[in-house]
Parts: sequence; C-alpha cells; structure tokens
Amino acid sequence: MKWTELAVFTALFLLVTVLGFLAAKWKAGDTLEHLDEWGLGGRKFGSWITWFLVGGDLYTAYTFVAVPALVFGAGALGFYALPYTIVLYPIVFLPLVRMWSVSRVHGYVTPADFVRGRYGSHWLALIIAVTGIVATMPYIALQLVGLEAVLRTMGLNGSGILGHLPLFIAFVILALYTYQSGLRAPALIAFVKDTLIYIVILVAVIYLPSKFGGWSAIFDTAQAKYAATENKADGILLTGNNQLQYATLALGSALALFLYPHSLTGILASRGRNVIKRNMVALPAYSLLLGLLAMLGFVAISAGAKPITNQATGRPDTNTIVPVLFGQEFPGWFAGVAFAAIAIGALVPAAIMSIAAANLWTRNIYKEYLKKDATPAQEAKQAKLASLVVKFGAVAFIVFIDPQFSIDLQLIGGVMILQTLPAVAIALYTRWFHLWGLIAGWVVGMGWGMWLLYNIGNPAVGKSHFAGSALPLGQLSLFGWHPFAGSAVQIYVGAVAVVANLLVAVIVTLVAKKARWFNGSDETQADDYHVDEDSDRVKPVAAH
Repeated sequence: MKWTELAVFTALFLLVTVLGFLAAKWKAGDTLEHLDEWGLGGRKFGSWITWFLVGGDLYTAYTFVAVPALVFGAGALGFYALPYTIVLYPIVFLPLVRMWSVSRVHGYVTPADFVRGRYGSHWLALIIAVTGIVATMPYIALQLVGLEAVLRTMGLNGSGILGHLPLFIAFVILALYTYQSGLRAPALIAFVKDTLIYIVILVAVIYLPSKFGGWSAIFDTAQAKYAATENKADGILLTGNNQLQYATLALGSALALFLYPHSLTGILASRGRNVIKRNMVALPAYSLLLGLLAMLGFVAISAGAKPITNQATGRPDTNTIVPVLFGQEFPGWFAGVAFAAIAIGALVPAAIMSIAAANLWTRNIYKEYLKKDATPAQEAKQAKLASLVVKFGAVAFIVFIDPQFSIDLQLIGGVMILQTLPAVAIALYTRWFHLWGLIAGWVVGMGWGMWLLYNIGNPAVGKSHFAGSALPLGQLSLFGWHPFAGSAVQIYVGAVAVVANLLVAVIVTLVAKKARWFNGSDETQADDYHVDEDSDRVKPVAAH
C-alpha cells in the first residue's frame, strides 16, 4: 500500500465530491425537476464552462492511460489520436453549430429527438437511441479501466468482489452527486480535472526527458525495444501495412466522436452559437496535451517501467504503465496528484456519458413508448434513475467480465455509433435520403461491421474473434469475391462499414423515390433550415 499517494489521492477525491454536491446550486434554475435543467444544465453554459466540460468529456481517463499504453506497446500507431483530434474540430464545426440551433428551437435533448422530428419516424429514432445507449455503455466501463489502473498501482485493487470495493465506493459517490446535481456536477469538477492534468503532464514532459538523456536517447531506446520484438508492425515509424489503418482510424474516430450522445450533450448545454464556435477554435489545445502525453509511452520504455499483472487474468495490464511510471519516477505526493488527475478524469466523462444515455432512454424510449404524457418532473425523475442503472451496469462490466472485453466492446461501439452518421449528421443539411434508405443502410453497415469485427482474431492473446478493429484487406470479402486477395495492408473496420451504409442508403433511396414509398411524416420538419448567422435563431424552410 502506497500511503502517501493514497492520502493525496483521497484528499483531492474528497474535494471533487464536495464540488459535485455543491454544483446543484451553481447556476441553478428554478428547479432541477426538468430534463433541460438536470440533463443539460439549463442550456446556459458559457465559453469557459463549455470548454472545460467538452474537454473533460472527450479527453477521458481512458485516453490518458490508453494512448501512452498503446505507444508503449505498438509505437507510432498510438499517435493516431493526434490527427484524429486535429481534424475533428474543422469537420464538426458547422454541423454542431447547426445542431445546437435546431435543437434550441425545437427543444431537442438528444440526437434521436432530432431524427424523430426530422423524419417523423419513431422507429428510426428508436434505432438511433438504442445505438447510442449500447455504444456508450462500454465507453463508461472504459473509464473504470483507467480508474482501476490507478487503484491497482496504489495497491488498492485485487481480485474478487472485495477487491473491487474501492471502485464501488467511488462510483456510489459519483452516482449520488450526479443524481442530485445533474450535468452541473461534471461541469464544475472538470475545472479541477483539467487543471490537474495540465500540471501533471507539463511537469512530466519537462522533467522526465532530462532524466533519461533527452528525447533522442528515449527514441533510440524505444526503437531498440521494438526491433527486438517479433511483431513487424511496431516501431517509432509506421509501416506500409498500417499506414492506411492509421489514416482511416483517425478519420473514422473523428467522425464518430461527435456522434456519441455524450459529445452532443456538452454542446447542447452551451448558451449560444458563438460559444460553440469559440470552443471549436480553442479545444485543439487539448491535442497539444495529448501529444505530450503519448510521448510518455516512449519514456516508460527508457525508464524500464513494467505493467502490473492483472491477478484475475494473469496477464500484464498495459493500462497501468503510466501510473507505474509516475509512481516509479516521482515523489509520493506528486504521484498522488497524478493518480487523482487520472481518477477524476474518469469520473467527469462517466457522469456525462451516463446522463446522455439516461436522456436517450427517457426521451426516446420511456416517453415515446411507455408514458407519452410524462410531465417534465417525471422525465427528470426517470432520467435520474436511468443514470444510476447505466453507471452500475458499467461497474458490472468491470467486475464480472474481463476488462479486456470491455476494451474490445468499445472498439465495437465506435463502429456502431459511426453508422448513425447519415441519419444524424448528413440529415442536418438535407432530407434527400429516404427513411427506408437510412434504415437499410444502418442495418447493412451495422451487420457487416459486426461480422468483420467478429472475424478478426489475435492468436498472440488467444482470441479468435473481436480482437481488434484493424482488418487486413486480404480478408475483405464481397459475396465470396476477394478484391484485395493476398494484401496485408490493414484498414479500420468502421470506415468499411460506413461506406457500405452510405452506398446502400443511396441505392434504396433511389428505388424508394422511384416507387414513391412512404417517407415518414412531413408535418414537423422541412427539407432544410435557414440559420440567421447574426443571431441564435433558426427557422425551417418550406418543403418543396
């Protein structure tokens, strides 16, 4: 047990717990018994709050442990997170501003609300809602992977139910203040989380390289380690086989990230279009931090850091490599600060994700199918209860299932959420796609994507299925035809699946329009929106 680290960790954890409960009175409206207030913070967060909230939402604890862990194990491929977060903001700049405007006018809380209004189809909205919930659940579980890595490093986590007791306590506390304060809790705590993260990372990237002979020596040591392995895909440079995977993974991840319901929750909570615009300009500052953080994977190699063995699986847990590095190379008090930063970095996004999933359940399943006349207070109550279920469902993922399986599920979740691109993002600009085209595209993209993921194995870890998201082109089959037979070049499965989704959606749309199939209700939405750029107003343009 590392008592100094534990004492500092506990003190900072108690600080954010107090902030979480106090947040109920921070920028509060007349009541929290309304989904706009509890689930979206009253839709009145300004530029600074939104910057910390969205940053805390997107740059999670799993990011802070997994990116350097991937660099530690695979080298250059782990840096896909950098172009991913760089191209993300220009791509989503205009769609997010438009989504905010449309949602503000119509009172939408979730992306499925938008789809319901846009196409007048509760079935398509249900598909989007269920996809969002299922894709978000393993993402919440992954925050626990980051938190457990810290607990394990401090000696607090073992095997069995009792070994997970600290994790239970942390999530009970999270559940209580999220239940009381809603989105305001993670918004307020995000200030502490990001401040700690910036301090820890900047100190680490300035101090550690000087200790190990500078970056040149660190790169040389890393390359020597990769050269000694049997894996020909690792190294400090990409190879000819993984360059396409790197590019498609970065682009596919960028397209998928703001389709996740928790990402849109942070955006819809802001008070104006200009707030979003300023944030899309400022958020890339986190990419600088992420790049510095990724370099710690190379530093860990020079430091001789060894991941802690997971007692449940008997395998080294590479997610512990950053906590081990800090515990090994820094005084106990500073390591405690670093551990707290990672742990708080797990609680903030976990809270936002659970709120977003609860909003989907409440607005698009509970109110749509179970209680159509639900009052605002009943909606808020239902969302609070649903957020508890989601949180403890995520804990169950970690306790009763191999955490590695949760990581694999998150890879699946990314492919899944990407299949909502036509119905959510593209539909912001046009209703050209037919309702049945969107549904057929989703079915094909989802089905093919899952089939491709199922057939990806990794004998090195004894897995025959769902062992990653990198598909060798030589395995790509179209009704028995192998267009790239023999090729070892890899590509991100999500990119293949979403292309299939779009092609099927286009074909079915052309057929449906020719046959004049029913295309949902045209009562509430028009073909396009006209947005007044000088204000935060948007009005529908009459359908042709």
